[in-house]
Amino acid sequence: MASVSETGHAKNVANLQDLISFVTGYGTTYNPTKNALKLPQLTALYTASQASLADVVTKNTAYNNKVNERVVAFKDLKSLSTRLINALQTTDATSEKIADAKAFNKKMQGIRAKAVETPSDSNAPAPNTISTSQQSYDQQIQHLAGIISVLQSEPSYAPNENDLKIVTLTAKQTDLTAKNSAVAIAYANVSNSRIARDKTIYGEDTGLFDIATEVKKYIKSVFGATSPQFAQVKGIEFTKKRK
Repeated sequence: MASVSETGHAKNVANLQDLISFVTGYGTTYNPTKNALKLPQLTALYTASQASLADVVTKNTAYNNKVNERVVAFKDLKSLSTRLINALQTTDATSEKIADAKAFNKKMQGIRAKAVETPSDSNAPAPNTISTSQQSYDQQIQHLAGIISVLQSEPSYAPNENDLKIVTLTAKQTDLTAKNSAVAIAYANVSNSRIARDKTIYGEDTGLFDIATEVKKYIKSVFGATSPQFAQVKGIEFTKKRK
């Protein structure tokens, strides 16, 4: 678990800017041999760190938007599923076919086909059960596909309502699949963006945290531990992200 929040990442970047301001004020006296500690490289690191923070925000906003779009798209799916069963029941479909469709609808609604048995002996182990709620977005799409398959197999299923027609249902299934996939892609994007941010800020030897720590050590070595220059920077805190 990380020891810093999203706000903590931004604080590290802001503190680097403060450190750079003091380094700039030291003029030519600040002259490290290590290239990564030189002022132009520090400025470039600050710019890259800012960009990495901004990219995470952008990608996270895109992810949230895709999640919201999916919520809206799936909102009426359970009620639609029930309507389809009712529509099928008004056709010439056999009781067996209707039962098949109802089975998919029960899964869509999150209804258990059979109640979980409670052992009469309180000392007996609980029965091995597998959750049958099957309410993930992937599973809901599959339940809809199952209902559509049953409807397609029934010649007498020919509703006049557009939203109950097979062509409309097939299009809805395609749209739900696309929106569900879009969420997965957006999640991968924001996850990769966070990885890139962490590499920029916390990467070993090259990240903001390690570089800023070395800058403070260099200032201490140049001006001394009791110098006013080191007093300026020693209190600038950089928080390490735990692995």
